[in-house]
Amino acid sequence: MNAISNIKTIAKRELGGYFSSPVAFVFMVIFLLLTGFFTFMAGNFFERGQANLDPFFMWHPWLYLFLVPCVGMRLWAEERRVGTIELLLTKPITAWQAIVGKFMASWFFLGLCLVLTFPVFITVNYLGSPDNGVIFAAYIGSLLMAGTYLAISCMTSAMTRNQVISFIISVVICLFLVLCGFPPVTNLFTSWAPNWLVETVAAFSVYPHFEDFQKGVLDLRDLILFLSIIGFSLFTTGVVIRNLRSGH
Repeated sequence: MNAISNIKTIAKRELGGYFSSPVAFVFMVIFLLLTGFFTFMAGNFFERGQANLDPFFMWHPWLYLFLVPCVGMRLWAEERRVGTIELLLTKPITAWQAIVGKFMASWFFLGLCLVLTFPVFITVNYLGSPDNGVIFAAYIGSLLMAGTYLAISCMTSAMTRNQVISFIISVVICLFLVLCGFPPVTNLFTSWAPNWLVETVAAFSVYPHFEDFQKGVLDLRDLILFLSIIGFSLFTTGVVIRNLRSGH
């Protein structure tokens, strides 16, 4: 119970940091404007004449690619830059409690941004009779993908005190996770790498796994992939933070 209490305390502190300045509200507005633009303008929502949210969700892997690292880059880099990480790590909490608290707070914030897109859901239900089960599954997939990008950003943020460097590295890693299943990328490996390695690299692409959620398919393998990347990234963050705590 003490661990849960510590995690809640860190999470509340992190959420308070978001909403104590206009940054959170600016991010929300930008997120909603971009999702609206790509859904209705670039995605030709009305011209398609179909009662689904495909033009809404199809852009999420690319929108998150830049927006999520903006949230994650400050998680630890800012603490290191201003020197508050030393104060945080001297409190009677473990490194993993601080990591989980910060991650859950930021993931909750991203989830809140996603919830605020409900007018799109209302619109498609007003105009037609969509399969809301498929839409719900796509929302779950979107939230998991946002969590995956966030965990990677959390890891890169712990590695440097410079937020810009953290942002760039996390964007590159997330971009690779999106593209590694596409033929132009896999073809780079086929000329010199064995097939099992090419297939393994391609299996880590988040795009086809997210597409399954978009189709309403809740496959355990897709869930395991997202949770595995999140777990590995947070574990790596823990290793970095523990090294900082021990003074290495």
